Amino acid sequence: MKVQRIDHVGVVVNDLAAVKAFFLDFGFEVQREGELSGEWIDQVVGLTDVKAAYVGLRLPDGQANLELLKFHEPADEKGVQQVYANSLGIRHIAFAVDDIEAVVAKLKKKVLKSLMKSSTIKRAINGFVISVDQRGLFWNWRST
Repeated sequence: MKVQRIDHVGVVVNDLAAVKAFFLDFGFEVQREGELSGEWIDQVVGLTDVKAAYVGLRLPDGQANLELLKFHEPADEKGVQQVYANSLGIRHIAFAVDDIEAVVAKLKKKVLKSLMKSSTIKRAINGFVISVDQRGLFWNWRST
């Protein structure tokens, strides 16, 4: 038995519509979407009385899948938490793109809509462009 691939990455968001639109603009397609509630989801996530919405997105070639989740209940009372470089857990998600300059221009435009922090679009030495969301999660973009 071997792992064949990563099926999807789940990201919890505050504004499901805005984040969905962001990724649709970068070429992702809606695979599925809906509401989640009931005992089964409570057991899966370890919370009670869960009411959530989700959108499953994928790239047209099927190579990348994102699951965006918005928890209506229970709400995250702490809100957006800063994640530091040495914090345990997922640190970044990286995307291969065909035109890094177009991505930089699009990210700068999207910054105005406050999905990404305004001062956190940076060029790294190795050709990556790094943007950081409001939680401090790094989103890396690199030309193929």
